[in-house]
This record gives sequence, C-alpha cells and structure tokens, in this order.
Amino acid sequence: MTKLTSKEIVDLSKEYTFFSWSVQGQANPIPVEKAEGIYFWDVDGKRYIDFSSQLMNTNIGHQHPKVVKAIQDQAAKLCFVHPGNTTDVRAQLGKKLSEVTPGNLKKTFFALGGSEANENAIKIARFYTGRHKILARYRSYHGATHGSIALTGDYRRNAVEPAMPGGVHFLDPFCYRCPFGQKKESCKRECISHLEEVIKYEGPDKIAAIIMEGVVGSNGLIVPPDDYWPRVREICDKYGILLISDEVMSGWGRTGNWFAVDNWGVTPDIITTAKGITSGYVPLGAVIVSDKIAEYFEDKYLYAGLTYNGHALACAAALATIEVYEEDNLIENARTLGNYLGECLEDIKSRHPSVGDVRYIGLFSTIELVANRETKEIFAPSVMAEVGKALRENGLFTFIMANNMGSMVFVVPPLCITKEQLDEGLALVEKALEVADKKVS
Repeated sequence: MTKLTSKEIVDLSKEYTFFSWSVQGQANPIPVEKAEGIYFWDVDGKRYIDFSSQLMNTNIGHQHPKVVKAIQDQAAKLCFVHPGNTTDVRAQLGKKLSEVTPGNLKKTFFALGGSEANENAIKIARFYTGRHKILARYRSYHGATHGSIALTGDYRRNAVEPAMPGGVHFLDPFCYRCPFGQKKESCKRECISHLEEVIKYEGPDKIAAIIMEGVVGSNGLIVPPDDYWPRVREICDKYGILLISDEVMSGWGRTGNWFAVDNWGVTPDIITTAKGITSGYVPLGAVIVSDKIAEYFEDKYLYAGLTYNGHALACAAALATIEVYEEDNLIENARTLGNYLGECLEDIKSRHPSVGDVRYIGLFSTIELVANRETKEIFAPSVMAEVGKALRENGLFTFIMANNMGSMVFVVPPLCITKEQLDEGLALVEKALEVADKKVS
C-alpha cells in the first residue's frame, strides 16, 4: 500500500468520505498514525494529549496490549457466527455484564453502538408495557437512528424531523442555567414536579419509559442533584413506567463507578451502553434488561434482530476491556483523580473571568465559558474556534461545544491518566483559556 503524506490523507478523506455532524468543506481532521495510553500522534509526528478519550469512549487508553491481543487471538480463531448461534465469548460476556450492572439487571441484547442500543431499548420497552410514548430530556443525545434521534433533545433532532412518533421531552435539572429560574438555596426541585406534571398531561397509561443519560454528556455535562435519580425512580414505580439509563457515555468507570446511576444507588429497568464497553477498540453496544423483562420474552417473540448481534470479535474485546478496568484499578483511579480534577477546575474557575461554571464527577467534566458571568452569555462559535485552535496548536485534543446549548471545553481523559499527565493537560487548557479571557465583556 502506498504511504500517503498527511495532506494526501486529509485531502482524499475529505473528497471521498463524509465526516459526522459538520459542514463537509469545513472539516479539519487530524491524520492520526499511532496512539498509546493518553497520547496519539499525527502522521508528521506531532503528539497530542487526548483530553476527551477521542469521543468519550477510549476509557482504558489507546492500544492496551491485553485488549489488542484478545482481538488478535479471537480474529485468528473465529471472527463471526450467525447471530442465532453463539460462542464462548458471547456467553461469558453476557454473564459478566449481569455481574457489573446494578441490582437485578440480567440479560443482554447486543448491538454495534449506542444508537442501536437505544433503538432496541425503545422496542423492548414498548413490547413489555404495551404503551407507546417515551419521555426524554431536552439536553440529551441518544443517537442518530430514527428512534434514538427522536428521543434526542438537542438541535440535531430538529434538522431531521419528522422522526419516530411518541417521543416527548421534558426540562433538565441544570442548576447553573435552571430552566425554572431557581437558585440552589431556593430550589424546591421544580425539575421533579415538572416531570410528574408532564406525565399527567401525556397520560401515565400511555408512557412506556423514561430514558435519561446517567449524567448528561455532550449537551453540557449536567450532574444532577443527589436526590434526582432516586426520585425519578419513585415516579416511574408510581406510574408503572420503565426507567432506562443511557450509559453510553457516562458508563464504564467514567464517573468513578461502573455506571453513573451507581453514584445514587438506583437500579433502572434497562441500561443501554456502548463506547467504553470495548473502549472503542471494536464497535459494540448493549441493552441490559431486568430479570422481569427477560422473563417476559421467554414465551413471547422478540421483534428485534441484527446481523452482528453478539459479534465474536466485539465480545472478546469487551471481555478483555472489562478485565483491564478491574486489573488496572481504573475505576478507582477515576474516582481518586476525579476528586483532584474537581479541585483543579474550581481553581481554574477562580482565576479565569471567562469561566462561568465547572461541572465534574469522576473523570467526566466540562468548563463552561461565558462572555459575561452575570448574564451567562454564551460565547460566539468564532471565539470557541479560536480556543480550539489554541488547544490543537499546543498539542491537546478535546471536545469543544459551540452552539445554542453553550460554549464549553470538555475534560474527559482516559481513565489510565496519571496526576502528572492531568496537570500537563490542564496547563494547556489554561493557556487556551487566555484567548477567551480577552473576549469577556
């Protein structure tokens, strides 16, 4: 194969392939050649600190030898079987998922990503309850397929409507920008009473499920109040509504626990997940349901199927990835370093006038930038583009939000990061924040 220059790679990629969620002519990809741990290198040898775990999924870090070997060994033995057949890795992974998920979650339907997982969770919830409507929050992203985009609350849904019918949205527990106009000291959990009011308007007997991200990810990294998840669980039980936790981004140690809901001691009826289940090494998604839901389908037809359900290569990668979480103490590292990261972010907020808020749980965090702290005015995309350019030029790669949901710099590094590496990355973030500080009114 001909070795291409970095320019040739970018030019050919832009001419012959599409890039996600972008104006194609404005795409500016980094031509990546290799990666290891929290770092990756472009074709010209420039090193970048990966401060967003690529797309919040490379949780164990890049190129972990245990997972690479598991993929190689499985590929040499058996890559694929008919989804109606099974393999040792599928059997072992199903059992392992029932052990690491909370409560009575037991049985898994496999997919190839988060969108597919949420799509099939919708089907399962509707079959099980005989109801049609699914409630989701406005600040949410649940995927790009027909059903999952209908549940997504952000701007990406509006562009492709009409989507799947039956999706209903409600407001978020976003304390920094409370949609109910409250402060923490005056809050009476209007976000909870609002949800119950929506349920009553929509008809409890028509609602199959409520789906929420364990912690909202790309729409602002919203960590809910401590009683929020438990009280939503109570409301679901009251009306016989299933509770689905979308742990695609917030799962797999990211918040300092296996899954975000574990932080509040809540067991949902269904967990959907992807990303960190294989750390992105091989595509895999999963819908993990309670024993009661699993029992329901013992004598009823499950109208759900995918060619790659239980893909052998993906299951082998997932098993090895879970072993890495356990053996390398990555979840504990996320919890411990997460506390340190929170202290650092609060310090950064105190010293940079462009920082309106910092939100964090484990190694899942964001820095919200504002043009004015009093009015909480969002920065223009052009300013965030300058911030992003400064980060990239200094060798740091991360997710930047620049839309009507806010202007933010995310800090979501691989869970294998050390304190010294975290300090190194934060220093580069602070350098870029100087660009925004000059734009504060």
